[in-house]
Amino acid sequence: MSDYPEIERKMQKTCDALTSDLGAIRAGRANTAVLNPITVSYYGVDTPLLQVASVSTPDPRSLLIQPWDASLLKPIEKAILASDLGINPQNDGRAIRLVFPPLTEERRRDLVKQTKKYGETSKVAIRNIRRDAVEKMKKQQKASEITEDDYKIAEKDIQKLTDDFIKEIDSICDKKEKELTEI
Repeated sequence: MSDYPEIERKMQKTCDALTSDLGAIRAGRANTAVLNPITVSYYGVDTPLLQVASVSTPDPRSLLIQPWDASLLKPIEKAILASDLGINPQNDGRAIRLVFPPLTEERRRDLVKQTKKYGETSKVAIRNIRRDAVEKMKKQQKASEITEDDYKIAEKDIQKLTDDFIKEIDSICDKKEKELTEI
C-alpha cells in the first residue's frame, strides 16, 4: 500500500520525459529546447550547448547563440550541423543565428507521427509500471502479507492512477499536435 507515491513518482517521471522529448521537436517556432540534446567539445569535455553560450530569441523564427568563449563558435557550428536539427547555422564571427523556416505540410505530418510515437512509447512505459506494481502486490498477497481484498483495492487504485496518467499523456500529445498543425 505504501508503494503508491513511488508508483506515482515513476509515472510522473515518464510524463516529464515525454514533455522534454516533445519540447525538442521543432515546431516552426524558435524554441531553445531544440538545443538541449546538442553538446560541444569544450576543453576536451562534451558540454551541453546551453552551458557554454547564452541563447536568445530575437524574433519568433530565430535563435541567437552567443558563446561565452569566442573560440567555441566553430565547434558550436559543427555540433549544430552534426545534429538532426536540419537548420544551417549562420556564423557572423561573434554569434550564431539559427533561422527556423516555416514547416511544410509534409514535415508537419511527419512531426505529428513522431509526437504520436513518443506518446505511445510513454503509454507503454506507464503500463509497464502498472504491471510491475500489480505483480508486486500479487506476490505480497500470495505471501499472505496483504489480504485478497486489499490486493483487489490496490489493483483498482493502481489502474485508476494508470488511467489518469494515460489521459495526461494524451493531453500533452494533443497540445503538441495542435501546436504543430496551427502554425
